[in-house]
Amino acid sequence: MLEGKRFSFTERRSNLGVSSNMPYLPLTLAYNKRSLQALGLLDTGASVNVLPYNVGLQLLSYV
Repeated sequence: MLEGKRFSFTERRSNLGVSSNMPYLPLTLAYNKRSLQALGLLDTGASVNVLPYNVGLQLLSYV
């Protein structure tokens, strides 16, 4: 069995002032010998993974 690791929940507020606690994980994204640090929202019920467009652009043009 894999060893579990705990991640803290981060409080986020919407534009309407609604507060939510969500588990964000630190990620290292890599492409063509380039890498950048990002945060990913852990959603265990998701069937699709989404990468924000601007993060992809940063990875492609990261120097």
